Amino acid sequence: MAFDAGLLKCVAHEINMLSESRIEKIYQPSNDEIVVFLHSATKKAKILINAGSNYPRIAITNTTSENPQKAPMLCMLLRKHLSAGKLLRAYTFGFERVIALEFEAYDEMGFKSTKYLIAEIMGKYSNIILADADKKIVALLKPVDFSISTQRQLLVGMKYELPPKQDKLDTDKITKEDFFGAYDRASKEMRIEKFITSNFCGIAPSTARSIAYELTGDIDSPINSVSRITLASAFFKIIDDIKAGSAHAYMTSGENGEPIEFSYVPVKYFGKASTVTEFASFSELIDAYFSKKGSDERIRQKSGDILRLLTNAESRILKKINIQTEELSECEEAEKYRQMADLITANLYQIKKGAESVDVVNYYEDEMPNIKITLDARLSPSQNAQKYYKRYSKLKKAKNELTKQIELSKLELEYIGTVFDALTKAEGETDLTQIRNELYQSGYASRMKNYSAQKTQAPKPLKFVTSGGYTVLCGKNNTQNDYITLKLAEKGDWWFHVKGLAGSHVLMQSAGKEEPSELDFTEAAEIAAYYSKASGNNIEVDYTLARHVKKPAGTKPGYVIYHVNWSAVVSPNENKIKSMQVTK
Repeated sequence: MAFDAGLLKCVAHEINMLSESRIEKIYQPSNDEIVVFLHSATKKAKILINAGSNYPRIAITNTTSENPQKAPMLCMLLRKHLSAGKLLRAYTFGFERVIALEFEAYDEMGFKSTKYLIAEIMGKYSNIILADADKKIVALLKPVDFSISTQRQLLVGMKYELPPKQDKLDTDKITKEDFFGAYDRASKEMRIEKFITSNFCGIAPSTARSIAYELTGDIDSPINSVSRITLASAFFKIIDDIKAGSAHAYMTSGENGEPIEFSYVPVKYFGKASTVTEFASFSELIDAYFSKKGSDERIRQKSGDILRLLTNAESRILKKINIQTEELSECEEAEKYRQMADLITANLYQIKKGAESVDVVNYYEDEMPNIKITLDARLSPSQNAQKYYKRYSKLKKAKNELTKQIELSKLELEYIGTVFDALTKAEGETDLTQIRNELYQSGYASRMKNYSAQKTQAPKPLKFVTSGGYTVLCGKNNTQNDYITLKLAEKGDWWFHVKGLAGSHVLMQSAGKEEPSELDFTEAAEIAAYYSKASGNNIEVDYTLARHVKKPAGTKPGYVIYHVNWSAVVSPNENKIKSMQVTK
């Protein structure tokens, strides 16, 4: 996957359809992402610019992102300089991976001025830059000074310059004579993919592979497998379509529907198990491809502190359990010390004071063999017996205490597992704040430096509607689980949870209604199975009336017990579950 210059030109064509729209709002959902809200007399739209190292992109989007309560500095500067500005046009710089959005805005004195919002979509070097009418940098996401690059610096006050040109032909201005010249100079054993990517700027390897596959049926074919006229025709057909704004948007999906590749050419070389889908626009294509990947990336970035805390806690607890288990195995010797104490007591009459050992009959074994018991010569026989009794008593108490401590450690490890599971379900900053507050209140404050509990919105669990019309609530973290089970549940509601694993509390609200159908129970159980650590098919789910679910005093968030329940075995389907979800 690569967001190359060709794709950037295709997106620019679509953004130009929004020309004359005015900026309504600007948000910065994450450190490296900007969303510009536009409106005109006929429609509203959002332009998303992501300058992250993993999924950099720009497109018109319909996705919704949760915004931080306090806007970052870049966002504030963009609002200051671009608020109420009018989009004039979007254009790229040849076949470079750089796009500029030109706005008619207003300066501090209220006079009209031109401003440019420039996005460089170049992998880990991606950037977002605000420049004035003279292309002088006003603000930017990632400053670049001499310590980072000696070739080009990007600092506030400097004039914006394009990245240094590569030693390749300019795809935007290339002629057929240029193409034929490159073909004639190249080794005829060179692969078609390598020939295109090494000679012409702005073309992604996936596009070059697709050209080779379309012409020869093999992505590794050399250039001498086709004539230079045939290769040039295929190449220029794609470039001309991009320039004319007539290219089509394609996404290649795997056997299970997962997105693999996207492009302005159909990528078919992944085999028969893959499928190619054409989209109505590149914006829809990019939304479809990045909707899940982009969300996961934002959550991963924002939850790094939580993940480190949980990973360290899990390692600490596992180490503690191993040590406690070793100590517990030593306690199994306790009974042996009691027996030796008994044997010394039974043979006090024959033990001489100052003896270092004694041989006695071990009547605890059927064969009653003789055993040798080590003594402390400084102690009397009875004192030696008391010494063994004390050791036995100490180990016995240690065994009881270690058994309790191991059980507590396992419960804590189980709790950490539920928080790990909640982290996989987090959808925004609110969910992450709830998880942080939960950890803080659960005694992890000392490991969360400079953190204090923050006010959050009321928990908003996931909401579904079954085929029978019953509302099903599903917690995304332990805070929401407790809220569903302890606050919202009525005695006649049905409660579901995957058996024996971490997972969401799921509540089917049916109090005061007739009993749900078998299909409703199955669908609620499928939701509980899907939002759990279980995977695959035939997952066992416990369900019971909410009145049977109790929370023991002093237990961790999300922990409950129940003694009356039924079980169902289900195989959840993601598409079916998503179709039942209520998103508003």
